[in-house]
Amino acid sequence: MPFELPRREVVVIGAGQAGLAVTYFLQRLGLSPAHDMLTLDRGPGAGGAWQHRWSDLRIGTAHRINDLPGMSELGLSFETADRKAPAKTVVADYYARYEEHFGLQVHRPATVTSVVDERDDLVVAFTDDDGDHEVVADVVVNASGTWGSPFMPYYPGYSTFAGRHVHTADYRSAFDFAGQSVVVVGGGTSAVGFLLELERHASDLLWVTRRPVQFLAPGDDDLEGRLAAVRMQDEAAREGRPLPSIVSGTGIATTRRIAAGIDRGVLVAYPMFTRIEPEGVLLPDGTLHRADAIVWATGFRPEVRHLAPLGLREAAGGLRVRNGVSESDPRVFFAGYGPSASTIGANRAGRSVARHVVAALHRDGSRAEWPGARKRVSRERLRASIRHR
Repeated sequence: MPFELPRREVVVIGAGQAGLAVTYFLQRLGLSPAHDMLTLDRGPGAGGAWQHRWSDLRIGTAHRINDLPGMSELGLSFETADRKAPAKTVVADYYARYEEHFGLQVHRPATVTSVVDERDDLVVAFTDDDGDHEVVADVVVNASGTWGSPFMPYYPGYSTFAGRHVHTADYRSAFDFAGQSVVVVGGGTSAVGFLLELERHASDLLWVTRRPVQFLAPGDDDLEGRLAAVRMQDEAAREGRPLPSIVSGTGIATTRRIAAGIDRGVLVAYPMFTRIEPEGVLLPDGTLHRADAIVWATGFRPEVRHLAPLGLREAAGGLRVRNGVSESDPRVFFAGYGPSASTIGANRAGRSVARHVVAALHRDGSRAEWPGARKRVSRERLRASIRHR
């Protein structure tokens, strides 16, 4: 008798905000974390990408962190969290308590290495502390985020630099740059945060950006800019193009801390350098600015390498995704991708994707009842439904 791989109706890849939101809503719609679905997360603990962020990033200075759906049931909210506490610690704590309270049974650390199409099934391969494993799924929800795929644009002379290249993903503390001349690259809030932290430790700072930075007036939330950025992300996802930068369509809110940094002359952005030399960077006017380190606050790209065997990538370079569903393979769903990548968008996407997933399972005969089915379909019946599709 041939060996049968363990099966789940749904495998969720990633347990950051988007992945937890999907798992939560799937459970609400009747799927059991113990039997019907499997949520895999490569992190050593709860907290998604937040657990890897630098210690000096505080709740009060980070991007707004939206609550997970149902978090109020635990009496928790990031709105009331200690604003001076490290964001990585608070998020990890809240997410861990959330997972335990709702019994989401996230399996970690588990790194998904591939998702392969095997006729009517998707086979998810992953590694954990016990070795290599495979699980068969009817559908896969990719919520792997971006932290594992840092983006560093190429500039001539990159490899000749005698100093250090440090991406946001590798940044740990401003103390590491004490007494050094540092160039910070990027036009988003991470770059601003680095500059304000490095000001007290670095001997010299230079901030460079590809486009002028727009600081918003206090109280201006730039709703129009944010909506435009989301539309750009959605259009790119629908057309299978690489996703554009969110920062390029929005401004930076001017908090009192940021306003003070502008007044001190710390937050003054200069045009991007033209090339990198061993001793530093060459500015557009031909001046060599000496540097010991370049901090690349240049963002991330979606982490989807494990989906490569499915052949979802378009000739334009991106994935075609509409309303959280792959246009190339309707068994593959995306949460936290494109227009749903923001913290509030991840929650909304979690609800929407969960509904689409359960509807797809019901449509394919994998669920006995709809909605909110608690009765699990037998493996014999499931295999029969697959044979007769």
